[in-house]
Amino acid sequence: MARDTTSGRTLASSFVGYFVLIFFALVFLYPFVIQIGNSFKTESDAAANPLSPIPDPVSTGGYERIFLGTDLPLWLGNSIWITIVVTLARLLLNSMAGYALARLRFRGRAGLFSAILAILAVPGVVLFIPKFLVLNQLGIYNSYIALILPVIVDAGGVFIMKQFFESIPVSVEEAARIDGAGVFRTFWSVVLPMARPALITLTIISFQATWNEFPHSLVSVQDPALFTLPRGLADLVSGSLGVGTQYPLKLGAALLATIPVAIIFVVFQRYFVRGANEGSDKG
Repeated sequence: MARDTTSGRTLASSFVGYFVLIFFALVFLYPFVIQIGNSFKTESDAAANPLSPIPDPVSTGGYERIFLGTDLPLWLGNSIWITIVVTLARLLLNSMAGYALARLRFRGRAGLFSAILAILAVPGVVLFIPKFLVLNQLGIYNSYIALILPVIVDAGGVFIMKQFFESIPVSVEEAARIDGAGVFRTFWSVVLPMARPALITLTIISFQATWNEFPHSLVSVQDPALFTLPRGLADLVSGSLGVGTQYPLKLGAALLATIPVAIIFVVFQRYFVRGANEGSDKG
């Protein structure tokens, strides 16, 4: 009898747990369902029934206007190549800086790492005006260089790589040096391949952050030909196309903007989870 009571309580708690999880999953996913549904609606249907996920009638007019009536292809192209360049640069430079802080002994090393941690605590909005002044003084304001150069290294990426490199046994590097490898050769050929879990994590974080970067574009460029996808979408949302809600166009553009990030996450998800498991095993 006691066993049946215990089983009943376990079943009830499991049911409540699954119910809570499903409820919050639906709450989280419903805005995306609304976004997809409204992107396939007509202008009048979206304005009259914005919270309905079912378009009536189904229309692709919003997507036609996106590609024919906006500069989305230009914004998309700018975002793609800037995101690729910044992500690759962060992988290289953050890993090099992280390795130097983890393994090389030099004067001021502790102070430099403390400064990097301090940067993580500084709100990005505080740096808007100084960033604009520096870009303008260097003569690179309103250029692709202004969009790329200030963000090719980030304090968070350096911290992630440093912490991972410190988890790698020093004996591995000592064996490489005995075989005649220098510092850079040891880093590039021995240590960096072992850091694949951290590199994959950094790839996902850097790609997502750069793809969605909006504040930096506000202070670095003003030429519409240099707009990235977030800056262009903000221009649409602010009403640059004229009167009306234009929900199908705006939500369709936002949906297209999420696809690359979703693809990157799906492709690297199993490596990301595997890397997290490997990291916990090492810990």
